[in-house]
Amino acid sequence: MKEIEKKILQLAQGDQGALELLYERTKGAVYGLALSIVRNPQDAEDIMQDTYLRIYRSSGSYRARGKPMAWILTITRNLAMDKVRSRTARELPLEEDWIPDQGSDFSESALDRMVLDSLLARLTEEERQIVVLYTAGRLKHREIARILGIPLGTSLSKYHRSLSKLRKWLEEEQK
Repeated sequence: MKEIEKKILQLAQGDQGALELLYERTKGAVYGLALSIVRNPQDAEDIMQDTYLRIYRSSGSYRARGKPMAWILTITRNLAMDKVRSRTARELPLEEDWIPDQGSDFSESALDRMVLDSLLARLTEEERQIVVLYTAGRLKHREIARILGIPLGTSLSKYHRSLSKLRKWLEEEQK
């Protein structure tokens, strides 16, 4: 049995310590997916918290089918989409909202993250989700296709086209 699935089942049996371990193992993918949809760090953090609350409450109804990460990311995606649908036009994030303020950390890794964020922001929502789910979520394209409700071939082709776009844009940025 996979580690994530084991933690969900332990949580369903009342082991609250399992939630912390589950969080540590999945937080990057959950946050990455939420951010790729809502495009606002604060909203992504809220969705992340709501995701783990939903996991805690729903762990008893989880049915082990070998795809626990897909289950978690489906919860995340649904919560993020609910957030996007509930926004008014004034609440939609502007691209400037992704640019760090003056007090931000400008270490090499922070600068790399800023470049990555600006490049990912150029992709369509679906392309961003596919890239994040594959790279940060470590999901297979079959799982991504099921979560996003698209054909497997579409997931594969959009992933490869997105990588080509990202490479091209990165090369342009370095000139």
